[in-house]
Amino acid sequence: MPQQLSVFPAFFRVAQKRVAVFGNGDEAFAKVRLLLNTEAAIVVYADAPEADFAAFLGERAIETVRETFEAQQLEGAVLVFAATGDAAEDRQIVVAAREQKIPANAVDQPDYCDFFTPALVNRAPVAVAIGTEGAGPVLAQMIRAQIDQLLSPSLGIVASLAASYRDAVDRLVPRGVGRRLFWRRFFQGPVADKVALGDVAAARREASRLLDAAHAASGHVWLVGAGPGAEDLLTLRAQRVMMEADAIVYDALVPQAIVDMGRRDAERLSVGKRKGCHTKSQDEINLLLVKLAGEGKRVVRLKSGDPLIYGRAGEEMAALRDAGITYEIVPGITSAFAAAADFELPLTLRGVASSLVFTTGHDLTGEVLPDWARLAVSGATIAVYMGRTVAASVAGRLMQAGLPAETTVAVIENASRSDRRLLHGTLKDLPDLEDRTELSGPVMVIIGDAVAGANFERSEPLVAGKRTDKQTKIEAAKRSEQILN
Repeated sequence: MPQQLSVFPAFFRVAQKRVAVFGNGDEAFAKVRLLLNTEAAIVVYADAPEADFAAFLGERAIETVRETFEAQQLEGAVLVFAATGDAAEDRQIVVAAREQKIPANAVDQPDYCDFFTPALVNRAPVAVAIGTEGAGPVLAQMIRAQIDQLLSPSLGIVASLAASYRDAVDRLVPRGVGRRLFWRRFFQGPVADKVALGDVAAARREASRLLDAAHAASGHVWLVGAGPGAEDLLTLRAQRVMMEADAIVYDALVPQAIVDMGRRDAERLSVGKRKGCHTKSQDEINLLLVKLAGEGKRVVRLKSGDPLIYGRAGEEMAALRDAGITYEIVPGITSAFAAAADFELPLTLRGVASSLVFTTGHDLTGEVLPDWARLAVSGATIAVYMGRTVAASVAGRLMQAGLPAETTVAVIENASRSDRRLLHGTLKDLPDLEDRTELSGPVMVIIGDAVAGANFERSEPLVAGKRTDKQTKIEAAKRSEQILN
């Protein structure tokens, strides 16, 4: 759960309203410059303003009262800034303002601030305000500089143009998905492009053309890989489409923190899809995707890892194609890569392993030995998904195929997550994995000669008490040296 703020971010209406600033020097000067981003009626109370401040006030024709502070000066103000440079005097001003129920701000005195002044990115009527609750003004300025670079200088003009079309859009474009899609196209398409080029007349023509062509939105589905679980391993594209989605259909293995990264008002639908806990069958999921998109909704189908690796995306794509619904694949980081990264394990290693096999292990439970099992004997690295319950079968059949019993294996539960667990051992130890019932999260097993090059410092023995960590590391190092030689 995100930490809570002690202040509520809000925007005050100050146009043509009286805002009082008290002070003679740099602090008051800074507050006046900030207020000039608005249409506030600024009144400065400065009995002896510094020369540059006085010149600035005169050039901008800002009302200036050259008197020392008195409580009646606060009458009619909607906001008050105490910026005299004298802490005691600033506190006196704030106390008087509070008695008149006027929000006040004292420079560098958080306890005497009813509000904080943010670092501001101004693209009027669009404004981005960055606050740190007074804890880090320099940090706020650094963030402001970054955001300022991201936002187009013409964004405010586009927003103003949008305001002029709002009544027409309300009349002509249906509420809901259709209207949201219209505005996305308005702000991200040819209208914004023409404004950026300085051709507002052409932008108006594009806006009118977009309005004339407005109709009920057609549905669309994104099959999105959520990655192995760590929030910061979600791709930028995945995060973008989640912010565009009207509905998010997600599997049980996708952490709630990632689901929550979608648009706040998007419908969220859990479809289970976890071992022993399928709340919906695959056919039901297919029908659900078709139904949602058929209603004109833009849908994110959120899958753990990558949607094309054991995600049954093929069946969902076929259902969408049969229904005439457009879709798009957004790749994700598959669990094998995250598990290898946790172990600092090279999945391929020059002169040792030049190929990589992904499997669920269930292929090794039948009578026929799959071809990839023989690849393991020739040096391929084998990544076994959902490997805990078939560990004994995997180990037995691979040894039957000729893979040495001393081949190093790495086992990772909850790859990439803060609660990850790393285990190491050899192929003959692998059957013990089925007895590790405490491993309740998704488990990845990686097998092969390249695994001997992993870092075992943060892992524990797969078979408790069978060998010490030091012994295992020595054995792995020796085997790695033998392989490389």
